[in-house]
Amino acid sequence: MEVGTGSGEKIGFSPWWPFLSSLVERLMARVTGFLNKLKKIANDDPRRISHSCKVGLALTLVSIFYYVTPLFDGFGVSAIWAVLTVVVVMEFTVGATLSKGLNRAFATLLAGFLAVGAHQIAILFGEKGEPILLGLFVFLLAASATFSRFIPEIKARYDYGVTIFILTFSLVAVSSYRADELIQLAHQRLSTIVIGVVTCLFTTIFVIPVWAGEDLHKLAAGNLDKLASFLEGLGSECLGEKMGGESLEGKSFLQVHKSVLNSKPTEDSLCNFARWEPGHGRFRFRHPWRQYLKIGASSRRCASYMEALTTYITTTPKTESNKEPELRLKIRTACVEMSSESAKALRVLSSAIRNMTAPTSAQSHVAAAVAASGELGAALSKDADLADVLHVATIATLLAELVVRTQEIAGSVEELARLARFRSLEPVTKASVKPVADGESPPHVAIDVRE
Repeated sequence: MEVGTGSGEKIGFSPWWPFLSSLVERLMARVTGFLNKLKKIANDDPRRISHSCKVGLALTLVSIFYYVTPLFDGFGVSAIWAVLTVVVVMEFTVGATLSKGLNRAFATLLAGFLAVGAHQIAILFGEKGEPILLGLFVFLLAASATFSRFIPEIKARYDYGVTIFILTFSLVAVSSYRADELIQLAHQRLSTIVIGVVTCLFTTIFVIPVWAGEDLHKLAAGNLDKLASFLEGLGSECLGEKMGGESLEGKSFLQVHKSVLNSKPTEDSLCNFARWEPGHGRFRFRHPWRQYLKIGASSRRCASYMEALTTYITTTPKTESNKEPELRLKIRTACVEMSSESAKALRVLSSAIRNMTAPTSAQSHVAAAVAASGELGAALSKDADLADVLHVATIATLLAELVVRTQEIAGSVEELARLARFRSLEPVTKASVKPVADGESPPHVAIDVRE
């Protein structure tokens, strides 16, 4: 392309111009997309911004030991260990930081003490025997500590500490063969590591703290709300008056339970870190955090039946005839009652956890759901041609299982209320519904669906 000028000359645009223009547009689109992604991450959980600032603050504080000459003269180049400690110890929640910080401090102290002791013993064997004995000590302690990581209890709570113990003992023991003033070196490293740990703990606990226990508490309540939303949608859109002939595939209420199925790793992690945290807010010291895992396990079992029910509803065509209209109406009415009362019970249980109050009204809804399930079982046990109502009868069978799972959840929440001393107008002395342990068979509502 050429453009004329007043003097009659023609100026040609570079053939590279379309390519450069397209490149700039793509680059701007990528930058905009990246900024939008950052904005979404920050909006999803604003605590992420405060955590990032806390890490920067902690690193700035420990850097003073390098910048201020009197402090640097006291610790020397070992001051860098304080910086490294902040980088590896600082975590999002208080419990995670406490876990890593205390593990690192105690592991370093124990490893340093043992390494100095090993060095003192090794030098008794002379110049030739010292490296042999030091190597033997490193082998024995490293092998023993590594094997201890396979013990489930140690793996769950002290795995990081064992790793730091192996690292510190090996570094100090090996360097002791060449280093002078070993005790001073070990003292400087331990001191700077403790400074880094204390800085992390101070920043994490006193500057906009994020508690793992509180997140676990909210997660348990939120999961019950999701289960209740499924049952509410099932009762209104699949079984109730809003039921129509349209496909249910893609309905939002059929998807809410899926996150509950995948919540176990998050619950285990939060529970582990919550046990490290001191008493805070509404949570006393030695709060029964393990009980939340039982509630989570019961919730996932309930969600698994919801997944089976979702699969059946969305993939199996209705093959019922116009026969047995009265029986079909009874089954549908009982299903609506079971789903509605179970949903109400789960809402009450969720509110009880969230507000830390005893779930006194949950049992009335559970009892109503059990009664509806019993009436359904009686209706299906009569001599009737169930092949004509097979579709809704199968849904009823799965709903009866959901009633049992709701009973199980109610028992676990009542047990939590008792252990954690939730507020109640009537003292909660024991769970009125016994929680079902893993591997046990829960009380069952027998429904015989005959083709």
